[in-house]
Amino acid sequence: MAMTDKPKLMEHDGMVCRSCGNEERASEGYPCADCGTFICLICSFRGVTRCKACEEKAKASQRA
Repeated sequence: MAMTDKPKLMEHDGMVCRSCGNEERASEGYPCADCGTFICLICSFRGVTRCKACEEKAKASQRA
């Protein structure tokens, strides 16, 4: 390996939003209000506070 060659970094800080499914940087999002899974910044700006699974549970409990 020559002095100018850099080792390939294997780091990856992306997380998949549990609301929309987009992958975003882990530092750019918030936890689900119920379970703590990752919600991206865009969904947070849109007023999303729960992941899809928790939102479905909340809607189901309102119907019952």
